Amino acid sequence: MTDHPLALEIRGLEKIYSGSKKAAPKHALKGIDLSVKRGSIFGLLGPNGAGKSTTINILAGLVRKTAGSAKIWGFDIDEQPRNAKASIGIVPQEVYFDAFFSPREMMELQAGFYGIPAEGRRSAEILDAVSLLDKADSYTRHLSGGMKRRLLVAKAMVHNPPILVLDEPTAGVDVELRQNLWQYVRELNARGVTIVLTTHYLEEAEELCDEIAIINHGEVVACDSTKNLLNHIDEKIVTIRTTAPLSALPPALTALGAQINSLGEIVVHFSPSHVSIGQILQHLQDAGIEITDLSTQESDLEDIFLQITSAKAQVKDTA
Repeated sequence: MTDHPLALEIRGLEKIYSGSKKAAPKHALKGIDLSVKRGSIFGLLGPNGAGKSTTINILAGLVRKTAGSAKIWGFDIDEQPRNAKASIGIVPQEVYFDAFFSPREMMELQAGFYGIPAEGRRSAEILDAVSLLDKADSYTRHLSGGMKRRLLVAKAMVHNPPILVLDEPTAGVDVELRQNLWQYVRELNARGVTIVLTTHYLEEAEELCDEIAIINHGEVVACDSTKNLLNHIDEKIVTIRTTAPLSALPPALTALGAQINSLGEIVVHFSPSHVSIGQILQHLQDAGIEITDLSTQESDLEDIFLQITSAKAQVKDTA
């Protein structure tokens, strides 16, 4: 099983939470299919309540699936649960520790849960890797929020799993700590650890992830390489600064939907597959308009995320 080509393989995963007398059953996952390649950084995106945490909790063994299958490092979570759990480390979103344990004690306790003998434990090594060795014997209540985040990562790595799942790892942390965590994620990945990252920070996914899946209402609505997703929206924005202020636009640019912004610049939203920058500049030249500066802006992941999720919502509303 260890030569399985995928780190994670999820097929037809469903989860229905039972309702009550006042609430109907909730269909949290509706047949999720996901394939995560070994050695990749895979992003799992979606709005709150989309099904990201439910998916992770099923992989962690904390939630029972209703239907479908999941393999972790080639091990089926139903048929080989011990091997599956040993192959994955989960860094939860919630930060919770016993205030009277030290990081070293917590690492040793976690190693004991996994049955790692004393001579095989790497508590100091892992704490050093997350820059917490100097705090190894302090009470966790004395750690800063950022240190506690790093301790969560350390705990998840105690059994040396080949897959690490980070559930909203930088939620509520400052920019500097976020950058530090990003760097550590890259270092782990460079050592061969497969990373699965759930986040609502689109910049984070765009910066780190090789592949991205977008989940909405319990369904995968997009899954592709980050590069392909960024090419998904055929739109660019060009902003043009002219030598002299314009009172009106040439008809050819008006036909393209061009506008004059509050700074007196010409702004054109255009589709590169239909209109080229050269054609826009030719329209300006034909109208005798001289330009002093020009800048273009590509679509980013936020554009794609909003387009896909809003389109899916419109389909559901009209169904």
